[in-house]
Amino acid sequence: MTEKKILMIVCDGLSDRPVKQFDNKTPLQAARKPAMDAIARHGMSGTMDVIAPGVIPGSDTAHLALFGYDPFKVYTGRGPIEAAGAGIPLDPGDVAFRCNFATVDGSMNVIDRRAGRIREGTAQLSKALSGMKIGDVTVQFKEGSEHRAALVLKGPGLDWHVSDVDPHKEGNTLQARALVPGAEKTARVLNEFVSKSNEILRSHEVNVDRAKMGLPPANIVLPRGAGGIRDLETLTARYGLKCAAVAGVTLVKGICRMVGMDVPNVKGATGGLDTDYRAKGEAALGLLSSYDFVFVNVKAGDIAGHDGDFKGKVQVIENIDTMLGLVLKEIHEGVVIALTADHSTPVSVKDHSADPVPLAISGGGVRVDGVREFDEISASLGALGRIRGMELMPILLGTADRAKKFGA
Repeated sequence: MTEKKILMIVCDGLSDRPVKQFDNKTPLQAARKPAMDAIARHGMSGTMDVIAPGVIPGSDTAHLALFGYDPFKVYTGRGPIEAAGAGIPLDPGDVAFRCNFATVDGSMNVIDRRAGRIREGTAQLSKALSGMKIGDVTVQFKEGSEHRAALVLKGPGLDWHVSDVDPHKEGNTLQARALVPGAEKTARVLNEFVSKSNEILRSHEVNVDRAKMGLPPANIVLPRGAGGIRDLETLTARYGLKCAAVAGVTLVKGICRMVGMDVPNVKGATGGLDTDYRAKGEAALGLLSSYDFVFVNVKAGDIAGHDGDFKGKVQVIENIDTMLGLVLKEIHEGVVIALTADHSTPVSVKDHSADPVPLAISGGGVRVDGVREFDEISASLGALGRIRGMELMPILLGTADRAKKFGA
C-alpha cells in the first residue's frame, strides 16, 4: 500500500449564503470555477461544521480544528498565535495579544479600526513601540500583515485573563479589566501601553506623512485576544507527516508554526486582495516534492465577505480557481486534495457565521459521488455527509492510506 501526499487548500471565509439581489445565489454558485468543480466532480463532497453545529468559528480556532486539535481544549486566545506568526518567541508567563493599528480622534473615539487598512510604514511604527518598559514589564511589538500586529508583555506576575481594549467597532475605546483575581497588573500595564502608543504614534513621521496625503493616521494600538503559551503536539508527532504551509496572513502562519509546519516566505503572498495567487500555487507544488502534507490558505474571500462585496467575492473565487487550475495540471492521482473553507463570511452579514462550509476531496482513488459542482448547496448532497472540522484530518489520512489500524 503506497502512502499518498495530501494537499489541503483552505479558502478563508469563502462559504456564504444566497443573496436575493443576485438570483438567490451564493458567490460560489455565481462564479465560474472549472477547477473547483473538477475537484468535486472527480471526488466526494460534503459539508463541515468546522467547530460544531451552531458555533461561529474564529479563523484561529477553525484552523486548529482543521488540523485535528480540539480548540475547546488547546485554545487560550489569538494573541499567542499572532505572536508566533510575527516571529516573537513566547516564554511561560508571557501574555500575548493580537492588535490593530487604528485611528482615534482627540477624545479617544475610534474612527477607523484599521487605520484605512494601512499597508506602508507599520514596521517604523512598531519599532517606535517595541522595547518600551512599563514598570518591570517589557513590551515586544511586531507588525503583521496590513493593519495587524502582535504584542507580547514580558515580566513577573502577569495573567492573560484580561478583557479586550479593542471595542470591535467604531466608537469609544475600552479599558482593559481583569477577568480573574490576579490579573489586575496585566490590565493596568495594558491600559498604560495603549495610552503610550497614542502619545508616541500621533506625532510619528509616518502619521505626519499620512495626514499630508489625507490618509487616516495609525495613531493608536488596540489589543485583543489575550492568551498565554500552550505547547501543542506537532503534526509530525501526531500523524507522522512532514508538513509545510503557504500563507500570507500572520495569524495563519502562527498557527502553522505552532503545530510544527515549515512556513517559507512566498513573495507576493500578502494575505490581502492583491495576493499573488500564482505564486501560492507554484509554492505549493514545489513543497509537495519534499513534504507529505502541504497546507495552503487564501485569505482574500474573507476580506470580500467582511466588506459585503458580492461581486468582489466572485472575483476572488475565480482568481483562486485559476490558481487551482495550475495546480491540477501538475499533480497526479497520488496526491489527495481537500478543498474547503475555515468558516462562512456571508456578504449579507459582513462577519463570520455558524453556517457549515463545503468540502470536496479528490485523488488517491477516492470514492466518487454524484456531486458535479463545488458550492454550499451541491456539497450537501455528497457522500461525506455533514462532518466536523476535527474529523477532516483522519478522513484525509485514511484516503491517503496513512491511517493506522485500530485493533488486530
